[in-house]
Amino acid sequence: MKRGLLKQLGRDLEAPIEARGFGTGWFSGFFALVLAIFGLCCVLALRWPEWTALPELAVLRDNPSFRMVVHGVLLAAYALALLSLLLRPRKALGLTALLIALAATILGGAAVQARETHDWGIFFGVDFFAVNMIATGLMFAPVERLFPHKASQRLFRTEWREDLFYFLVSSMMVQLLTFLNLAPSSYINAHVNWLAGTREFVSGLPWLVQFAAAMFLTDLAQYWFHRMFHRVPFLWGFHAVHHSAKSMDWLAGARMHFIEIVLLRSVTSLPLLTLGFLPSVMQAYVGVVYVWSSLLHANVRGDFNALGQWIALPRFHHWHHAIEREGVDKNFAIHFPILDRIFGTYYLPESRWPSGYGVPEKVPSGYFAQFTYPFVRKRRKNG
Repeated sequence: MKRGLLKQLGRDLEAPIEARGFGTGWFSGFFALVLAIFGLCCVLALRWPEWTALPELAVLRDNPSFRMVVHGVLLAAYALALLSLLLRPRKALGLTALLIALAATILGGAAVQARETHDWGIFFGVDFFAVNMIATGLMFAPVERLFPHKASQRLFRTEWREDLFYFLVSSMMVQLLTFLNLAPSSYINAHVNWLAGTREFVSGLPWLVQFAAAMFLTDLAQYWFHRMFHRVPFLWGFHAVHHSAKSMDWLAGARMHFIEIVLLRSVTSLPLLTLGFLPSVMQAYVGVVYVWSSLLHANVRGDFNALGQWIALPRFHHWHHAIEREGVDKNFAIHFPILDRIFGTYYLPESRWPSGYGVPEKVPSGYFAQFTYPFVRKRRKNG
């Protein structure tokens, strides 16, 4: 029954455009599902904050208006789910949303009280996932519908389930990722004393100068890291997972092997955390990177022939993912294409976009198959 409902839900979400117009119950069911998931995540964070919540978001959860918002979200999820069930012949969307909202209510709803948990010091960021999903999705999904590069590409395109799962894993594992990412910089800060003068100098710079320097230095670090993952065969096995996406949109940027995420963030965080940048500069940079990464992969039109030579925009990064040979091993920068121009890897033909995306080799489908792919890739090719 459960598996059948999930299959029906997948088919409903991927329904053709003509089956999801106004009056069909598709939009009410879709938004009911989004709100129900958001409400459930918030309830879990309120009920078991030690296990499920990000400590940095405690100020948000403790705000009295937060519970009012959760209550309103669950009521809206119920209303939209019932509307979808009334309007839509297929009931999977409305029924799934209704069941999730009901689960959130049974757990205590907006009035839920925190329950004691074992003091293991472990948490899963379900609140971070909920906020991240709503904020990023509401930012880019409408833009991709209003200004699409490929108008025929749907919101729930091929492989959307895999990419959403990647998005979930990177959000839920925020504590583990943070610990692993900070390990190199923590060691340097504890054992390297000769950087003290540099830290004092950098922290005294104007805020905007610090922010610009942080953007450039992290981009320089990730440029060579990124290029190395294209040139070293074993490392390419990890990065091939990211390049295996055959469609580009804001969610495709989440498709990244767990080990590559750890290594990439460890390398790019080194200049931020060891050179004395102000905490507010680092926080602002992290926020910009989240948005920028989604923008680079977004299905958004705009050639920007002049601006694209200096600032990385979707067309620039889409050529990095191109299936055409001319785009292979090009455009490694994330912020500043000047780095590719300096090091000879720049490619941005005027007003042209790639015809398709992906890699020539066959990367398996599914998160767990892709997780093991780098370790079995050579054996598969030889076999």
